[in-house]
Amino acid sequence: MRTLISNATIVNEGVSVTGHIVIDGDTLSQVSFDSDTPHGSYDRRIDAMGCVVMPGVIDTHVHFREPGLTQKADIASESRAAAFGGVTTFFDMPNTVPQTVTLEALDEKNHLAAVKSHVNYAFFFGATNDNTALLDRLDPHLVPGIKLFMGSSTGNMLVDSDEALRRLFAQATLPIMAHCEDTALINGAMADIMSRYGDDPSVTFHPQVRSAEACYASTSHAVALAREYGARLHVAHVSTQRELELFEPYDGNGALPLVTAEAVIAHLLFTDADYATLGTRIKCNPAVKTAADRDALRHALSDGTVLTVATDHAPHRISDKEGGCRRAASGMPMVQFSLPAMLGLVDEGILSLPRLVQLMCHNPAILFGVSKRGFLRQGYKADLVVVRPHVAWTVTPSVIQSKCGWSPLEGRCFDWRVEHTFCNGHHVLDDGRFDDTSRGEQVLFRC
Repeated sequence: MRTLISNATIVNEGVSVTGHIVIDGDTLSQVSFDSDTPHGSYDRRIDAMGCVVMPGVIDTHVHFREPGLTQKADIASESRAAAFGGVTTFFDMPNTVPQTVTLEALDEKNHLAAVKSHVNYAFFFGATNDNTALLDRLDPHLVPGIKLFMGSSTGNMLVDSDEALRRLFAQATLPIMAHCEDTALINGAMADIMSRYGDDPSVTFHPQVRSAEACYASTSHAVALAREYGARLHVAHVSTQRELELFEPYDGNGALPLVTAEAVIAHLLFTDADYATLGTRIKCNPAVKTAADRDALRHALSDGTVLTVATDHAPHRISDKEGGCRRAASGMPMVQFSLPAMLGLVDEGILSLPRLVQLMCHNPAILFGVSKRGFLRQGYKADLVVVRPHVAWTVTPSVIQSKCGWSPLEGRCFDWRVEHTFCNGHHVLDDGRFDDTSRGEQVLFRC
């Protein structure tokens, strides 16, 4: 198929310019800023007048729950939700069943995605206290990095041995993405609050249990280890103002800092005041914290302190979210709505449109060494999204594509609509029509 997308505002590599894009097969064959429409014959033409065209979003932090937890979500359902949200590539986390901590489990996930995923995919390898011997056997062209649950019991993958941590930071040649919360501080806070408020205290206590102090203690330890051993560290879902002091701003020029930060949608949208209305729907780890923390994270989007924005998309059945700060499951589905939500922050003046593209498309590709994706460049894979502004719509259960069927954003109105998603040149989403036959590709790295 040969496709022409014309009259679009192309946002790419720091500029916003009206132009035209030509897709040949799975490849971008032309990205033109000329006023004249390119000559030639096309199988498909899209007049994108009034729309923005940008690279497909690379979401480097999702939990698609397959294998083993498919009552919550699966690769097919969540990659469909991704396509509806303009996400053309996802990196999935290892806390599935079985955990992705062996080469066999990693191979199984890749086989599942090859036949089920509607968009491009890759899978993190999970660190444990005793599997560092396998790190040298990972193919650096097929694995984005190593996921470390450091001071968090998520999925029973806690690495709590100082010897194992030092061995990992000393041996890792791939980027380490770390979930940082201090277990001892969390357990002590939970015991104290339960002694005063019962077996399952209100979810409003969640940010006191998963506290700012617990985040800073663990993150500062991880940063110190990375700098001691020269390991590349990307700290997942930074949630506090104080943690941001641990990172050097990156201005887009030269080499990346050794230690970098990720922000996720929940901590950019919500504050602890929202527990009163949304309850456990916004319970996640690390916890949503204060308005000051949220505002500091928003500021860090533009000053270079935050390198990437992802979702930590983590679906649960709504019945799993029942209870308080101890019993209710942590995590929320976000992959379908991350781009409209971030575009809303653009409208609020929180960040610019080119900066959004840097955070959600370019920087993920740079950090993990993604091959020929994340930019609109001639010869790159045709992963792109067309979004239209000034089209008001509301998140309702009928528009939710995730298998769990709910969202903490229900009732929220957005003013940007994803009209078209192309993945490897496939027109996966065409103005609300979804191509269920489309399949993504395994992402290549450092090629």
